[in-house]
Amino acid sequence: MKKIPVGVLGATGMVGQTLVQLLDNHPWFELVELAASERSAGKSYEEAMHGRWNISPEMPVYARRLKLKECLPRLDCKFVFSALDSSVALEIEENFAKAGYGVSSNAKNHRMDADVPLLIPEINADHIDMIKTQQKLRKWKGFIVTDPNCSTIEMSIALKPLFDTFGVEKVTVTTMQALSGAGYPGVSSMDIIDNVLPHIIDEEEKMESEPLKIFGAVRNGRVDEARFRISAQCNRVAVRHGHTEAISVELSRRAGEDEILSAWKDFNPLKSLKLPTSPEHPIIYHTEHDRPQPRLDANLEKGMAVSVGRLRKCNILDYKFTVLGHNLVRGAAGAALLNAELLRSKGYI
Repeated sequence: MKKIPVGVLGATGMVGQTLVQLLDNHPWFELVELAASERSAGKSYEEAMHGRWNISPEMPVYARRLKLKECLPRLDCKFVFSALDSSVALEIEENFAKAGYGVSSNAKNHRMDADVPLLIPEINADHIDMIKTQQKLRKWKGFIVTDPNCSTIEMSIALKPLFDTFGVEKVTVTTMQALSGAGYPGVSSMDIIDNVLPHIIDEEEKMESEPLKIFGAVRNGRVDEARFRISAQCNRVAVRHGHTEAISVELSRRAGEDEILSAWKDFNPLKSLKLPTSPEHPIIYHTEHDRPQPRLDANLEKGMAVSVGRLRKCNILDYKFTVLGHNLVRGAAGAALLNAELLRSKGYI
């Protein structure tokens, strides 16, 4: 199969770097274009990233000689991944969509737009058809699809089997989020060493609103949002990669622990599509009393699995448990890539 040429907007940031790494030897896509700010344009990726490559392992050889361009819709491809900061993403992404490009975005700007899919392929793959409504309303030749906030993705994947099998009424979540979620250089060492930061801008609002769109049903090209309630408290902690979440949930009907564990174990709705980035086990349950842990579990299934552990009764709601996911992979770059693979499998690219 001939590979589809693609580009990355915002290639010098941490999510952009992760996309460059994930696209190395991808069986469906070939990265041919990199774009960033005006000050980086014209430089080779290796030159522009000197001293700034923050992802392990080293920069892929194929990407080193690629020339960085400005984020203008003149790239030699028709599909791009946007790892742009939200401060600049809105207009740039729209310009690419107007010019006929497909855009898989990690930015927050378009997530809650009524005609833009907010995709987690394991949960709401059918929302992809909102693209047709989007193109009709906006008169675009291209389109934009988005992936959710990193913490939203982990929580939503863990909740999806429960939502489908038992129904969900209420959710409380407290996060312990990794430093890489703040980008590079991120949080000052003077702020985070020997400390916890109990506020992340807009994070709680995203976690409380985005899942309602994700779990909603599409009717006439728009989403009828789900009705359950979410209360989120978000914290930044001194961990490099991997967001940990303590979740309690009230279900719509009674469920035993064995039923919940079975629902998590059997969850793999993308198996038949054979998407290259899709994990074999989207949810991995850990029976050890002290798991999951970022250092041990964030990279499972190449960073695309969500780890769950410590399922037990909750004295206020029904059950509580711990969730972990790699924020740069499952929660960002890998999410955008999986969305692109779904788009290809459905004939949109």
